Amino acid sequence: MGRLAPLARAEDEPPSRRHPRRTAAGWRIRVGTFAATAAMVSAGLVLGAHPAAAAPVPVRLTSASCPNEIVQGQTSGCVTELQNLLNAHGAGLTVDGQFGAATLYAVREYQAATAIAVDGRVGPATKSKLYATGGSAPAPVGLTSSSCPANIVQGAKGGCVTELQRLLVHHGYAVDVDGDFGAGTASAVRSFQSAHGLTADGQVGTNTKRALYDTDESPSTGLDLRSASCPQNIVEGQSGGCVATLQSLLNGKGQSVDVDGSFGPQTLAAVKAFQSASGLSADGQVGPNTKAALYANIGGGGGNGAPAPVDLTSASCPNEIVQGQRSGCVTELQSLLNHHGADLAVDGDFGPLTGSAVRDFQAEKGLAVDGHVGPGTKAALYGAVTPPSSPAPGGGYAKILDVAEAEVGTVEGSARANSYGAAVGLSLSTSNYAWCATFVSWVAKQTGASSYRNSYVSGWVKQARAGNYHLSVTTNPQPGDIVAFDWDGGSDFTGGNEHIGIVRTVSGGSSFTTVEGNTSNPNGGSDGVYVKTRSTDSSYDVVFIRVR
Repeated sequence: MGRLAPLARAEDEPPSRRHPRRTAAGWRIRVGTFAATAAMVSAGLVLGAHPAAAAPVPVRLTSASCPNEIVQGQTSGCVTELQNLLNAHGAGLTVDGQFGAATLYAVREYQAATAIAVDGRVGPATKSKLYATGGSAPAPVGLTSSSCPANIVQGAKGGCVTELQRLLVHHGYAVDVDGDFGAGTASAVRSFQSAHGLTADGQVGTNTKRALYDTDESPSTGLDLRSASCPQNIVEGQSGGCVATLQSLLNGKGQSVDVDGSFGPQTLAAVKAFQSASGLSADGQVGPNTKAALYANIGGGGGNGAPAPVDLTSASCPNEIVQGQRSGCVTELQSLLNHHGADLAVDGDFGPLTGSAVRDFQAEKGLAVDGHVGPGTKAALYGAVTPPSSPAPGGGYAKILDVAEAEVGTVEGSARANSYGAAVGLSLSTSNYAWCATFVSWVAKQTGASSYRNSYVSGWVKQARAGNYHLSVTTNPQPGDIVAFDWDGGSDFTGGNEHIGIVRTVSGGSSFTTVEGNTSNPNGGSDGVYVKTRSTDSSYDVVFIRVR
């Protein structure tokens, strides 16, 4: 849970490994291009850049005054707001309220950097991400720090509220991350409190803060409505994780319901409204057709108009995916190609640019360059992402650090990061849960060093203290050991505010470096797998775990 670590600082050095980039046709180099383009924009050298002029007054992107999708060619206060938000993320645009070529490029770069469909269209997902990743909101401040009041209440503003809103979003609540504790945030707080057995007073005190940081597990909204874990028909009166997922999906489709896991009248009305808008029978029962419509065009790069991604190795995808096809298989293919360095719009449509990227990838990997995505190309696209489960890669404890370091630079929400969940039976996007222990479980599975798997940090500590699964506690850490952090102190690992990684180097003093999943990017940007500098001489507690 690197995003929740209030005390540790990142190294200044860049991650130790990056994926190679090719310069062949269709294979674009992204490094440095954003900064270069920004400089050109400021110099007025990019097509579509305009001289400084009075821009329309900014309008919040999520307001009714802005269109559902903001696209190139528009001029408005919505575009002014968009440009301000992009500049807050380093775009360097001239803020003129005109959506020209430079703004389009900045949008696409931002989408690529944050694992959103790279289509240059500013729809709900891009708007939400722009605000959730900082934007114009005050910088987040840890709720348990002395800078935040003991009770955060409606009407408060500032970084403490930004952090509160970020945590609420992480738990599945649809709130704007703007640093302003308004009625919407208060409603979400009360719903969160009810769902966690707390007094629903809307005040964020000690118990609510602790529960908000208790994210070292997959959230209740992680259940897939189409899985055997959920009833075939979800109806009014039911409650639980399947209903929470339903409510989150409804909100993602433009409805506005509390994510409280209880299917009441408000949820029923939202279901009927969604069914009517989707051309379905508005009976309020969430059966197979309604579920399919809820999952259409969302998640994993689905974006605006793209079919929902489908694993290339599943029976739903043809043996060979070829140019001319349009499907969720192509959506997944494009997302994977982008992870390997392509710069495609993720639209689920296998056109000439996708074909060119496929051929470049095949040449890069020494495969037959035919543009057909067959078994060999599929396997190479996933590569270490989804290795064969049998036989295990092996190598034991001696390979733990090698395997972990090879993942440095993997970005949260990417196909590679999402695949780590298979080690603990999760198929969630890593953007939706705290996955630090999942990453450690994946490394353990890759090496065969231990048969233990758990998405909870507390589980790893418990088994090490008991001496199970070839795990034990050590006070003499070495590279390749596992390290667990209890940010709250006390070393009991029961508060939910924990983190875990793998020891990389030990200096001999209190300082050591780690490879961690679900941690902040030292260079800014999305969370992922990165190298961090930690210390045993800090206010948090550390337990080192040996795998032998």
